[in-house]
Amino acid sequence: MQKVLIITYYWPPAGGPGVQRWLKFVKYLRDYDIEPIVYIPENPNYPIIDESLVDEVPAGVKIYKKPIYEPYGFARIFSKKKTKKISAGIINSKNQSVVEKALLWIRGNLFIPDARKFWIKPSVDFLVDVLEKENIGTVITTGPPHSLHLIGLELKNRTKIRWITDFRDPWTSIGYHKKLKLTKASQARHKQLEHLVLNKADKIIVTSDTTRREFSNITQQPITVITNGYDTTLGGSVALDVDFTISHIGSLLTGRNPLNLWKAISELIQEYPDFKKCFKLQLAGVISSDVLESIYFYGLQSYTKLLGYISHDEALQYQRKSQVLLLIEIDSEETQGIIPGKVFEYMASKRPILGVGPTNWEVGDLIAGSKTGETYTYAQLGELKSTLLQWFQEYKKDQLVLPQAEVEQYHRRELTAKLSRYLAWE
Repeated sequence: MQKVLIITYYWPPAGGPGVQRWLKFVKYLRDYDIEPIVYIPENPNYPIIDESLVDEVPAGVKIYKKPIYEPYGFARIFSKKKTKKISAGIINSKNQSVVEKALLWIRGNLFIPDARKFWIKPSVDFLVDVLEKENIGTVITTGPPHSLHLIGLELKNRTKIRWITDFRDPWTSIGYHKKLKLTKASQARHKQLEHLVLNKADKIIVTSDTTRREFSNITQQPITVITNGYDTTLGGSVALDVDFTISHIGSLLTGRNPLNLWKAISELIQEYPDFKKCFKLQLAGVISSDVLESIYFYGLQSYTKLLGYISHDEALQYQRKSQVLLLIEIDSEETQGIIPGKVFEYMASKRPILGVGPTNWEVGDLIAGSKTGETYTYAQLGELKSTLLQWFQEYKKDQLVLPQAEVEQYHRRELTAKLSRYLAWE
């Protein structure tokens, strides 16, 4: 059986989308004659905790750990709340305090590629022995954080391992890079490290065609797309909400703020008394103050229910019982290739998906191809309003269903089969 070492920062009890991808690959790899061995930090600073995911770690999987030093602990001396938000990726775009600006500058320019850089050297020294002891020939690093790719880079330099990099998100083209107040020297260093990793790795995995095209301009190494997916295990039927609920499951970070959607909903409330009576907006996860201010500006506060962070099992339940599932991405060229992991669980729930994102958003093709909903740009007020009204009318007739949804190819087992084929070496 082939052994593979997976180096990941996010692992149960970490919550949020970052942990799901490799937790599920590890779950199914043994079915394809591959033995996963996992390396994680011993004392990580996870911004979100979900203890329920601990039970999903397959029995008998060997897990190695090494302590990690993260400067977020020092930064909390100045502002615990702001440090936690930056760690979670929530960067307010306006009214930044002096402390926020300073923390962002420090994060962007003193910790390259990210705040986990201090884990690189001790991890390499530790893993050289692990690779020999376990007779491991293949190493997979998954990022962000991209410091983990630098662990793989150094292991590649010091040993004869085959190295695969997995990019859950792009590196230098990701939207938040512009908010880190990077100097020109820091920008250049990120580019240099990105180029080095992409050209030194034996193979590369990305989660979208957009990222594949971007990386193809930087390297000639093999690149394949393996999207995220779903692995729903909840059985039986779930009763749909009595109300016309539109639910967003997952954090709404700064910038994911479709004003025309809030406006369309506000107009429907004013124009249709039955819509006003039945409508409810449910938001699960961390919600940026910018987004909440906009929702409340359009008079939706009394219709909005903030669920806070919910467990993964709870998220699956909300997805299955909501009338409509909301998917929002930042309106930017840099986000055209961002495919949120939850979109596949949305698809599997077979509830209509209403997506709002950038022009040429790759998610639009996924949703159209799977026949699971509609996607629009931020500017399409009329189209958003029309679709919501149509779905509301179908809801009143108890006919809001997706009988033709085609999602089987995105099951985690099928995706792991694709990964196993990519792990085969000629």
